[in-house]
Amino acid sequence: MFLSTFEKQLDAKRRIVVPQEFRALAAGPFDGVFCFPSIESDCIEGGGQAFFDRYMTVIDELEFGDPLRTALETSVLGGMAKLSFDTAGRITLPETLCEMFGLTDWVTIVGLGDRFQIWSKEAFDAHRAAQREAARAGLASLRAQQRAARIGGGA
Repeated sequence: MFLSTFEKQLDAKRRIVVPQEFRALAAGPFDGVFCFPSIESDCIEGGGQAFFDRYMTVIDELEFGDPLRTALETSVLGGMAKLSFDTAGRITLPETLCEMFGLTDWVTIVGLGDRFQIWSKEAFDAHRAAQREAARAGLASLRAQQRAARIGGGA
């Protein structure tokens, strides 16, 4: 699993050192990762072969010509970059992805289990604060539902 959060600096060639823990998890038929513009957030989404295979399974389950299939193919496959590690464990982010998400200097790499995201540091700081609030509210709601179910089930 991709875990934790790392702040890394992009060099002048848009190279970033991928955390060693992430490199080990991305092992597959080639020494690198698959990255594309995230569908759910304003960041780069990435992962190893298993992550790519998961998306392909979802896409392949949809009928050819299905609008959702076309949207996923365009967004994921059309935006995909296959990024190999160099000898220092770096990947070079495509200029188009850097421009799309304002990645110029410091970036934040966030592990999300089977995938990771690369954010501009400032954008992730705001996103993390919003996600913490959503998690707090969601957990409180879930606990209230569980209490109500226990009370209602015991009557």
